[in-house]
Amino acid sequence: MSQTAGVKPMTIIGRVASERERCLGMTDAERAWRKQWLQDQILAHNEPVYVQEYWNERVNPLRRIYRKPLDVIFNALSPVLGAQRAIDYRVITGKLGMLAFGILGIHYYFKYNGNDWTKKGGWRVLKSKPLVLPGQPGFPFKSERTKDDDYGTRGFKSSPI
Repeated sequence: MSQTAGVKPMTIIGRVASERERCLGMTDAERAWRKQWLQDQILAHNEPVYVQEYWNERVNPLRRIYRKPLDVIFNALSPVLGAQRAIDYRVITGKLGMLAFGILGIHYYFKYNGNDWTKKGGWRVLKSKPLVLPGQPGFPFKSERTKDDDYGTRGFKSSPI
């Protein structure tokens, strides 16, 4: 959902947004309004304010649970590293952790869920014959499959049964 919920955004700065409009002439009311608007753009020294209750209401509890370990580590490191650097390292560590978890999951899946004659599912990985050009050793490539029943066995012939 967009920030304006489908309603066209309206600027509150008015006609004095551009310098050209301001140079054409401003009334005293417009000058007072612009002065107040410029003062309102200055943040207080303690802003933005972090409110823990607002965060707890806004963020999914499952997300808070899986973020907690890295939050604890990097909150302890932020006085040493600095706030922004600790946040950067926390994000990088989280992303690298998810990448490593994904790679290990894919490796596990391909290692233990291969498609052979004992299972119906799994990924079937096939090797194509190598490219052997004239003049290279083993040029007329001869397949190790000699009989018709060597094709499509899916590992049945090499099983210990």
